Amino acid sequence: MALDLDSGKLLWVKQLTSQDRFNVGCVQGDKSSCPKEPGGDFDVGAPPILRTLMTGDSVLVVGQKSGVAYGLDPDQQGKILWETRIGKGGVLGGIEFGGAASDTEIYFPLSDWWIDPRMGGGMFALDVATGTRLWNTAAPEPACVGKAGCSAAQMAPATAVDGAVFSGSLDGHMRAYDVEDGAVIWDFDTTGAFKTVNGVEAHGGSINYAGPVVAGGVVFLTSGYTNNSGMPGNVLLAFTVDGK
Repeated sequence: MALDLDSGKLLWVKQLTSQDRFNVGCVQGDKSSCPKEPGGDFDVGAPPILRTLMTGDSVLVVGQKSGVAYGLDPDQQGKILWETRIGKGGVLGGIEFGGAASDTEIYFPLSDWWIDPRMGGGMFALDVATGTRLWNTAAPEPACVGKAGCSAAQMAPATAVDGAVFSGSLDGHMRAYDVEDGAVIWDFDTTGAFKTVNGVEAHGGSINYAGPVVAGGVVFLTSGYTNNSGMPGNVLLAFTVDGK
């Protein structure tokens, strides 16, 4: 939905998937609240990203839990300019909580969580103007396979800086990818125990719902998540290039 900032007037609405009435009751034992033909649970849970193209035109990039990314024209009532599928999508699938962008590229981590912890995950780079896939990097098999909540799925939103894009995983790893070719240039396993500055016992777990924050040359990230899926944890980590 597009709203006028001054008046709050609704300017336009674009529905990407119709007849999707899925709710949590559809995956619980008691399905009395699940509607008939509920749909695929293809929410738009990722914040849209607005970019200005080299032509001067605007494009609004939207990632959906269907596993499809869209480029919309915000000046033409949300007209679809392009669409690109990067995953299968589903209840905990597709693009969950957000991507990141440079001036010319958009980066989306893929969830596609499933019962098999080795399925899902991966990072994708698309051209902002056309949606063309520039590169994609598959998720490695998690080292934590067999542990409750472990998965290769990458639900957390990505964070981009010059030259790199960061993405966390339910397997507890935070990885940085080279924006040129998708090569993993940094990989840190957050699932261990940590000595904390406030003396509280802490350990990491799955990385979900929140991406890393980069400020003042420091990468901040939280590790640990257990709502619906994931491994528990309770730690906030800060990284610098020199370790100081």
